[in-house]
Amino acid sequence: MPTSEPDLRFAKTIAGFDQLNADDRRREFVDGIARPREVVYSERMSECLARLYPQASESLRLAARAQHICRWQIVRQDYPVGRDGYNAWRAACRGHHTALATSVMRECGYAEAECARVASLIAKENLKRDPDSQALENVVGVVFVEYYLAAFVEGHADYDEAKLLGILRKTMRKLDGVGHAAIHSLALPEPMRRLVSAAMAGGG
Repeated sequence: MPTSEPDLRFAKTIAGFDQLNADDRRREFVDGIARPREVVYSERMSECLARLYPQASESLRLAARAQHICRWQIVRQDYPVGRDGYNAWRAACRGHHTALATSVMRECGYAEAECARVASLIAKENLKRDPDSQALENVVGVVFVEYYLAAFVEGHADYDEAKLLGILRKTMRKLDGVGHAAIHSLALPEPMRRLVSAAMAGGG
């Protein structure tokens, strides 16, 4: 249990993130229990980060927990179809996540420099050059493959294998050796394992 003032501040901030995500009306069943989808996602992000980077900085742990904070409030359908609309939606999501996360952090006593650092990580600034930013991208990729890839494939039955591989290869290119190794170690269903292996083999 946290006892020092910094530990209490961190725990209070995580609880603040979780409280906001608890308003998600979408549900995901975990062990037979329906829970708010973004709460589940944020917990999976924290668990994966702890597994891959047990010495992760406090800023990185906060950014992982707040990665998709209240994402349901920014609706994809409100933006045009196609790449430009998708990129605009993603940019709006990043702005939304950073604003909410840093607001909670300020309320819990974090300094502006600490808030700016977490915002930078959530925005994935300096990917490939900032070790914490790269670590967060690795965690995002691993969590997606482990928990959400099968549903993504099922939900896009109109995509042929070439299109799916193209999407996965873009994800794999963002990861480094730590992320790739973590994905290789996952106990995936055989169809997903074949798809991921093909993407990684040709991922560049």
